[in-house]
Amino acid sequence: MILECPTTRAEAERRLSALHAEYSRPLLSYLIGLTGGERPAAEDLLQETMIRAWKSLAAVPDEREHARRWLFTVARNVAIDAIRMRRVRPAETPLLDFTRRLITADSTEMVLAVDTLLTAFGGLSPAHRTILAELYFQGRTTVETANRLGVPVGTVKSRAHYALHILRRALLGTA
Repeated sequence: MILECPTTRAEAERRLSALHAEYSRPLLSYLIGLTGGERPAAEDLLQETMIRAWKSLAAVPDEREHARRWLFTVARNVAIDAIRMRRVRPAETPLLDFTRRLITADSTEMVLAVDTLLTAFGGLSPAHRTILAELYFQGRTTVETANRLGVPVGTVKSRAHYALHILRRALLGTA
């Protein structure tokens, strides 16, 4: 099956549909192996592979075997990129549940808990306090917070992660 480089959108859609019909199952099997049997992750990687094929449709070779090799190379690179992204991103720290109320008859415990929280929050850097205030007290998203403070979204996420980590350690007495 030789597919020519598409010149119209309809031809491009037909070509991508043909590539997907012919190679999606073998690619999915390959990606399931690369993800250690995690089918949802493999399906996400297959989708990214097809998106890259769509974006670079003119680069996909016309000859069947060359197209197959090209797609499998792209799939491998997509999988490698996903692994690298997971390694670079710090492990997520679960949020503290501030909505739960302490059930206690002793108001002294409540006062101490609030004082500990306020002291821990006050011990954060101004940048960390600002991020937490925007995200959790003002209810803004990371994108809104980034735009409001004029910093990248990654910086907002990183500061929030480390601020929560510091708070948790302070509240658990491991700081």
